[in-house]
Amino acid sequence: MRPLALADLSAPLIALRLLAAEFPHLPAPTVEVSPIYPERLELSFHDNFAGFEAWREALNIASGLVVHRVQAGGQTGVLRVHATFAGAELELVGYAKVPALVPVLAGSGVGS
Repeated sequence: MRPLALADLSAPLIALRLLAAEFPHLPAPTVEVSPIYPERLELSFHDNFAGFEAWREALNIASGLVVHRVQAGGQTGVLRVHATFAGAELELVGYAKVPALVPVLAGSGVGS
């Protein structure tokens, strides 16, 4: 099997070019294009879900398609959704810290 050439990554690279032209005002993601998945363009957003949501809405991806998971022992929330854009498999991923729960003592009057 021959190693992939840059031309073999044309689908995600063209999609990235079109996204940059069409949505220059949206938050800048971390971008990943890899010869391991030559048809995929991954846009990831770290520290909060705002960038993820801005891109999801701009691309008209239904919120019902988003998968939510928690990792790192419940400390990090992850949103992930797959779509197709300009012939590429598009994957949006968002990461955010899960706020720590504040313990409430029974009988403290909270919620009464």
